Amino acid sequence: MDSKKTALVLIEYQNDFVKEGGAQHAAVKGVMEESAMLPNSLHLVEQARSRGVSIMLAPISFAEGYPEVPAEPYGILAGVVSSQAFRKGTWGAEIIEELQPQESDIVIEGKRGLDCFASTNLDFILRARGVENVALAGFLTNCCVESTMRSAYERGFNVITLTDCTATLSEEEQRLATTKTFPMFSRPMTHQEFLAGLDS
Repeated sequence: MDSKKTALVLIEYQNDFVKEGGAQHAAVKGVMEESAMLPNSLHLVEQARSRGVSIMLAPISFAEGYPEVPAEPYGILAGVVSSQAFRKGTWGAEIIEELQPQESDIVIEGKRGLDCFASTNLDFILRARGVENVALAGFLTNCCVESTMRSAYERGFNVITLTDCTATLSEEEQRLATTKTFPMFSRPMTHQEFLAGLDS
């Protein structure tokens, strides 16, 4: 893969997921620890950035009161509302300190739902930069990562899902997503396999 034609999209590396005290941290902590998801992600970003891969961060946030969400939310969004997660302007919605955007990074604005493409200009940015390969990491494996993976696949990108840089609510869900669903719409690989394949 040509590093210059590759983007790494980091989905929801925010305090509410990643840090102790975050509204959703307890739900993902087990899977994160099992796969060393955060250390793997930080190593991935450092190495990918040094090789010229475009680093794109895609946080999610909602206005106070969640006006962007249906009045009677269900499913994953109901959990977000009930836990008061990802409220704009709060500590929980902030990108984690370890991944604060550097000058060359791009923050994708406007994510309000699951698919990173749906309410943002991600597609425009990728095409404007000549990106052909889109690698995905972050939360939740079988939710936002999967939704974004499917959209990227439909749009004709070469999609890579980084199995040891994603986390969800249980080991069973993680295993099923990465071994059953991911291969249908992406090329699943570890972050080390991805790095080894750059410019090869």
